[in-house]
Amino acid sequence: MRKVEVVPFKEEWSKLFHDECQKLQDIFGHEMINLYHIGSTAIPAIHAKPVIDILAVVKDVECVADFYKEMEEIGYDARGENGIAGRRFFLKGGDERSHHIHMFQKGHEEIARHLAFRDYLLAHPEEAQRYSRLKQRLAAEFPDDIKGYVNGKNDFIKKSDERAKHWAASLNEKGDHHVNEVD
Repeated sequence: MRKVEVVPFKEEWSKLFHDECQKLQDIFGHEMINLYHIGSTAIPAIHAKPVIDILAVVKDVECVADFYKEMEEIGYDARGENGIAGRRFFLKGGDERSHHIHMFQKGHEEIARHLAFRDYLLAHPEEAQRYSRLKQRLAAEFPDDIKGYVNGKNDFIKKSDERAKHWAASLNEKGDHHVNEVD
């Protein structure tokens, strides 16, 4: 059973992200286009489940299956689309998981959504703190119920996704780029 643990931000999360990126780049080579640190561990000063979320953009998502053996060798369990069409999802560590990889083919709409959400919270620290407090409360309320924890975040995430989408669109209209490609 997975325990719901939410901890204060740790500087080491950035290093764990970069270390994993090197392994993924070594495996996927020219198929890999970009790797982004997403999720709460990518947002300094907020609490997070200590799981590094990586958004991987590949040339052809259908080729990802060709690398399952190599992914398994470095500890990943392939979960297919896992609820999002066009995604290839991997987790590392089982019930004590340490990493999630969300792989999408270049141009998939989920890429922009994930990056906009992350960048919106980075640009709006008060919103990030609201999210942090919500996650702490939910982790205390649902310490043994990951589904309850995740469901408790849904409304916040949906509303923030919508705000992030409009925020990112307004930046793009101004010619600013909201996508922070550096960790």
